[in-house]
Amino acid sequence: MLTHCITRLIFVHIRQVIPLFITALVLNLSACNEKTQQTAEKKVEDPSLCDFSRGECIKSVAGVELKFMLSPSHAPSEKPLILKLLSSTAISDVQIHLEGRDMFMGVIPVNIRELNEKAYEGQMIYGSCSSGYMVWRGFVSFTLNGEPKAVTFDFLADSNT
Repeated sequence: MLTHCITRLIFVHIRQVIPLFITALVLNLSACNEKTQQTAEKKVEDPSLCDFSRGECIKSVAGVELKFMLSPSHAPSEKPLILKLLSSTAISDVQIHLEGRDMFMGVIPVNIRELNEKAYEGQMIYGSCSSGYMVWRGFVSFTLNGEPKAVTFDFLADSNT
């Protein structure tokens, strides 16, 4: 008798839990779909990102205009990339490294060489991200008139725009 009561009690609880589980699963799947749609919208609409396919990315710090160019412009992951930096004023001690903006992907150094006191070029390679939406942040430090300065620039890897 006791076994029958326990079995019936378990059956009643399972009948109550299964609809909750199915509802949670459906909500989770629809939320995932919404995230995918939001990611696609972000990819197109995020004005804070440098879009190298449209040209140079321009940043200003301490009255100095810095122009960044990336080749290939669609920023493919796991491929060698060339980053060019042009400055409106003579700068020195330029250092650049990349980090994931929204996700830790390590610190990627950019091997910089000075072309002249206003032009620098560097090479880098970064890994791919399985999410399909990876924003990298470039950290640039330099010296201007003996004072250290810094600026960042963000761009989308594998942009294909």
